[in-house]
Amino acid sequence: MRPSPAIVISNISFAYSARQALANLSLDVASGEIFALLGPNGSGKSTLFRLLATLIPLQQGEIDILSISVRTHAVEVRKRLGVVFQSPSVDAKLRVWENIRHQGWLYGLSGRELTTRGQELLAQLGLADRAHDSVETLSGGLRRRLELAKGMLHCPSILLMDEPSTGLDPAARYDFWTYLRQLRDEHGVTVLLTTHLLEEADHADRVAILSEGQIVACGAPEELRKEVGQESIVVHPIPDHAKQLAAGIAQRLNVQTRTIEDEIHVTADDATATIASLLEQFGPMVSELRLGKPTLEDVFVARTGHRFWNRPADGDSLDAKGRANRKGVRNG
Repeated sequence: MRPSPAIVISNISFAYSARQALANLSLDVASGEIFALLGPNGSGKSTLFRLLATLIPLQQGEIDILSISVRTHAVEVRKRLGVVFQSPSVDAKLRVWENIRHQGWLYGLSGRELTTRGQELLAQLGLADRAHDSVETLSGGLRRRLELAKGMLHCPSILLMDEPSTGLDPAARYDFWTYLRQLRDEHGVTVLLTTHLLEEADHADRVAILSEGQIVACGAPEELRKEVGQESIVVHPIPDHAKQLAAGIAQRLNVQTRTIEDEIHVTADDATATIASLLEQFGPMVSELRLGKPTLEDVFVARTGHRFWNRPADGDSLDAKGRANRKGVRNG
């Protein structure tokens, strides 16, 4: 049985003038789990993060954090939250320990309590030997660890993080997630993060996939992928043949197809047999075919009918990353 919810979001709607950012959204986050809000730019995840962090007031609906209403007791909620923003909050001109000390003062910590807690966190995050170094001498990964140390300094029950892996290389990202699991397992901290990285959301205990202000899927990543099928088939037709090829595959092979721009997504119980029949009957119309395990992007496509990334965002070619483990087969 799942623990009682640490966060309960009920019928939240939010609009910026004429643009609807969230539409009647509801979900709950259990105590002591790592929960990811996954969505492309404009999906509403950043707005939801700001509402949870009490940075903007509620318009419609309710949010309770540890059974405390965000609408009526925002100050009490803030005392229980640790927040790590996407934009850096550390002062690069100060030393590591000076950043920790100033953060502690903001939460009423001082003296031996602040010193003990700060030293513990720096040791846990591998920053103890850099305590007296200027922040501007730290790598991006070490700066992100310092951001996390600041967010955890006052021992919050819930940690909110907005795009926490921004700017981190794979090794730093691995270390970062190792510490998040440590927080969950050893200290019972509930972690909620936003991300547009498909592979990052796969590390969470549960994930809510957002599109246009609504949740289109929610659950454990592995369970969501199983709903799509055991294997994923993506077919690239030769130019100007997508509609004809998709109709032919569906009719003659008795499988489900979905056409997304220049791709035909095929759902079949026996992928190997389906590919063999597909190439035998439609080989000349196929430019490329890919077979692989379903990803969270496949879940997004199945629920929304369009790609996770319709256009590159902030220089990230995440569409390619989301399919990095698939096998490509070119025809001809």
